[in-house]
Amino acid sequence: MSDAPVSVQGLTVQAGSRVLWSGLDIELEAGELLAVLGPNGAGKTTFLRVLLGLTKPCAGCVRIDGSDPQRVRSQIGYVPQQRAFDPDLPLRARDLVRLGVDGHRWGIPLGRGQGGAVDAALAAVGASGYAEVPVGLLSGGEQQRLRVAQALVSQPRLVLADEPLLSLDLAYQQTVVELLDTHRKRAGTPVVFVTHDVNAVLPYVNRVLYLAGGSWAIGNVDEVMTSETLSNLYQTDVDVLRVRGRIVVAGAPDGGSHHH
Repeated sequence: MSDAPVSVQGLTVQAGSRVLWSGLDIELEAGELLAVLGPNGAGKTTFLRVLLGLTKPCAGCVRIDGSDPQRVRSQIGYVPQQRAFDPDLPLRARDLVRLGVDGHRWGIPLGRGQGGAVDAALAAVGASGYAEVPVGLLSGGEQQRLRVAQALVSQPRLVLADEPLLSLDLAYQQTVVELLDTHRKRAGTPVVFVTHDVNAVLPYVNRVLYLAGGSWAIGNVDEVMTSETLSNLYQTDVDVLRVRGRIVVAGAPDGGSHHH
């Protein structure tokens, strides 16, 4: 049995009759940031659901600190895609972060220590100044800071982020990535970061998992983000270009050319 914080062995997952990928093997080390890339429909979000124990694979196994994901789900932090809240929602910023502590125990008040954890999480993401403001009145970037705080407030064993940068401007994208980067370095928590744009996490990422064409490739950026590797995954000619320090993928089917 592997002693890596996250171990994925021989994973095979289907969507209906279609195999999303098979034989997927990954071990994540403490503090590692793994970027998950690929076109729509490749199974990026499904991969997160498997790590959360919400989707059962056809074959293979996943272990989080040696345990089945379902048993430790409450100890996995999750940052969802950015979606605006209803402006009339009475939920305060503080209340949203609190759900990361006791969202599964409605009606049970926070203890003093847990209230302190919420304050600390708000401070860590720079949100203390609007802790009492209804979330629907905050900007998209401010709301996403709170979602990061919610994911980190319980000191999780693993952090999963599903397209957390969508609809954010470049400044807030960098803020969200830096918040997660600071936490994983300080706490040693692995982070799995699903994104359409590897450039947003390029300075921070340790390895890339690319899902496409029912197959996968994993390695560092220079190993995976190459014309040869992506052409093999897509089974067609794909060009990977470096333009002013950014990676551009051209020629990938299914809109893949727009993903980077």
